[in-house]
Amino acid sequence: MNTQFWVVQAFNGVSYGALLFLVGAGLSLIFGVMRIVNLSHGSYFLLGGYVALSVIWITGSWALSIPIAVIAIALVGLVMERLFLRPEGRAKNIRDALIALGIALIIRLSLGRLLPQMIPGQIGNIVQVTLVVAIIAVPIYLVLQRISAVAIEADTLRQVLMTVGFAFLFQQAALDLWSGNPFDISPPPALTQSVSLGGMSFPLYRLFMIVGALVIGILLWLAMEKTRMGAMVRATVDDAQMARGVGIDTNKISMFIFALGAGMAALGGVIGGAFLGVYPGLDFEMLPIAFAVVIIGGMGSLGGAAIGALLVGLADNFGKALFPELAYFTLYAPMVLILALKPTGLFGRD
Repeated sequence: MNTQFWVVQAFNGVSYGALLFLVGAGLSLIFGVMRIVNLSHGSYFLLGGYVALSVIWITGSWALSIPIAVIAIALVGLVMERLFLRPEGRAKNIRDALIALGIALIIRLSLGRLLPQMIPGQIGNIVQVTLVVAIIAVPIYLVLQRISAVAIEADTLRQVLMTVGFAFLFQQAALDLWSGNPFDISPPPALTQSVSLGGMSFPLYRLFMIVGALVIGILLWLAMEKTRMGAMVRATVDDAQMARGVGIDTNKISMFIFALGAGMAALGGVIGGAFLGVYPGLDFEMLPIAFAVVIIGGMGSLGGAAIGALLVGLADNFGKALFPELAYFTLYAPMVLILALKPTGLFGRD
């Protein structure tokens, strides 16, 4: 093992860490602001890659796929947060109605042909399905309304279970829409070249990933530290109840952060699709790695997410190169060690 080996492996680890920062920073901010353990965060990564693929197939533009994927998945996260995770006012009624309709439709489809065809023809079938679903959905909706009124104590558990459910839902939707075949996102030809430095060749695309993550990290830090919105976000992270007491609209802050986190994960899915690929199951592969980043760095800390992503990227790359049979151990051992010494993470508040 010469110097070139160590330099190349370090470079690959840093570039992988840059990708993990995009995923982990959003997850860290979501937990820091909203105290939600979002187990569907890996789904945003996967869906971002699939949406980008669709845009590339239609338009042929890789550059155009990035903003479209980010905006689309940010909107998905926003709807999910408003209607299901933190519903307020009418949003609670809409959430319960959608859940009731979904359950009723599943029951109707499960019954299948057991129900007699009362009205002949296709129109009659549509009318019958509508009536049956409505009859089943109304009592379910009333029960959900009652549960929502009395089960406030179970809010955290409900949110966790809800995000798990969405993770499986998103995975199945991706499988139905894009099939189970693996795909690669091809970057522009200009980024497929290599750069020679000191007699060593470095892929230009990985350099692009590092520079891109660095720019995004700096912009996020400036936004959080130097703007009024950033001050409100930091106040919400420190003490949401106190922030509400001084007039900060924490609901809007939560909406903004959840959409931002989902969009960053989608960006990671687009960028990472060039060398990780896009395939069913990638979401559940990325989720524990993203949590390792957040646990090492500390919840709610951008700096912690950056350091955690760098450590995980280096540990993963060197572990696979030096000890392939112990790759998972070298990846998660630092997380266990840091949890034992500092349970809140390197930059988390005690």
